[in-house]
Amino acid sequence: MEPFGEMLMIKVKTFGEPLQPFKARRELDELDARINHFIHENNISKVISVSDSTTLENGNTCGLIRVLVYEV
Repeated sequence: MEPFGEMLMIKVKTFGEPLQPFKARRELDELDARINHFIHENNISKVISVSDSTTLENGNTCGLIRVLVYEV
């Protein structure tokens, strides 16, 4: 980051994916592919952070939210 220089634009994009028993590996691969496509399609050259969090329903994990923070 440039101190006192050009202003940086930081953006956040979230992606959601439902998870089904015994299919989570395939769903995670599909989520990875969607995010890689988004990065390529938007010419993103600097990813600052990627993080995952699960969603719950009745105490069971039923989905995943992935947050992508990047610089434009």
